[in-house]
Amino acid sequence: MTGSDEDTEGFGDDGGDGDVEGTGDDRDGVVPPVRPIPALRGAFTFLTRVPMPGAAPADWHAFRRSPWTFPVVGAGVGSVAGLAFLAPSPWTAAAGYLVALHLLTGVTHADGLADLGDAVAAHDPDRRLAVLKDADLGVGGALALGVTLLATTLGALALATGLVGGGGTGGGVSGAGGSVLVGTVAFRVVLAAEVGAKAGMALLACLGTPAHEGLGSAVVGEVGPRSLVPVAVASVLVLLVPPPGAFPALAAALLAGPVVSLVLLARVRSWLGGVSGDVLGAANELGRAVALHAGVVAWTIA
Repeated sequence: MTGSDEDTEGFGDDGGDGDVEGTGDDRDGVVPPVRPIPALRGAFTFLTRVPMPGAAPADWHAFRRSPWTFPVVGAGVGSVAGLAFLAPSPWTAAAGYLVALHLLTGVTHADGLADLGDAVAAHDPDRRLAVLKDADLGVGGALALGVTLLATTLGALALATGLVGGGGTGGGVSGAGGSVLVGTVAFRVVLAAEVGAKAGMALLACLGTPAHEGLGSAVVGEVGPRSLVPVAVASVLVLLVPPPGAFPALAAALLAGPVVSLVLLARVRSWLGGVSGDVLGAANELGRAVALHAGVVAWTIA
């Protein structure tokens, strides 16, 4: 994402210099231990617009060696944005959810999706990296943004209006108790979706190779597959104590993000030669949209 590759706010002057000296690398070995608090500060600074008091360049270096922080940030974002589904009006709940998402995370991830859409739409494969770095919005980017936002909105509305569930009968849930259940399950599904989307970003960071120099390439090039173990441990916690009948929906929402990232990883190698910050941002937006619908479908047929 162009915004994320350029935006080093909160990390100090050397936040995006790509210098990995002294930070370690687990591609061929084991990542040296890092302190969790600086890593989390760096993760929230990189992935959200939430101000982090005491942020320092060391937080950035700690974060890029700690991909487990991706799903932790997702849990924080999903918990706050998901509170919108406790609103009495389903339309207000869906709108509040979308507003909260973008207030918390800004537009850098969406910008990455737009840039990737423009790059993929380029007829000349040799120009794709140049198009990726172009700040102008083209047809491919507009289409990618529009379709993904529409899909996210419809998924949120399906959750908020209770048009799912019913013990596999296809019916909705009615009554005061049913409204509480719908709100609770919707909250848990969007929480799992956000954690899964961020876990997908971590997967790209652990398995991908950098497409070009930039802030995103510093994240992607730092760790290896072994770091996916703590990512998985942090992610599956979202499945604990599910509401009645909601476990399949939570599991589907959680797994959708990593699946989307695996598909992206396979495709961007031929499109761009590797993973960039724009691909990370696109994985977040696409993973979330697919995860909401995966949760809706699983809840409907469970």
